[in-house]
Amino acid sequence: MIGKLVKKVYFKQEVIDSLLTYSRNIHPREGILLLRGKVDKDKIIVTDLVIPPLALHGEGFSSFPLNMIPIDFSILGVAHSHPSGFLKPSLEDLSHSYGKMMVILIYPYSSREDVGVFDKDGNRVIYTII
Repeated sequence: MIGKLVKKVYFKQEVIDSLLTYSRNIHPREGILLLRGKVDKDKIIVTDLVIPPLALHGEGFSSFPLNMIPIDFSILGVAHSHPSGFLKPSLEDLSHSYGKMMVILIYPYSSREDVGVFDKDGNRVIYTII
């Protein structure tokens, strides 16, 4: 469960496709993107992606300065890749989480099995593609 009220997460198909493509193209560096959408009662709907300003992409890390993000209540969380293939948030991921959720993508970035959705405490969340 994400927060106390949100129980369901939905992604537009093109968002999942874009996340996988972006991660493939930036590999072996770690990529990072912001997730944009809306919260509607007990569900989160992710509709778009945003490249964070001044994002850094390295081998084993990615980051962006939070103070450079304009106030935007449609930003729901962060997506980033794990070129190592480990589909679980690291302690650093959890300590630097932003928003209500995080998405992790793992190599080879080819299908929905390479996508993990987590709440900000690192608990796996089931998601649906719409």
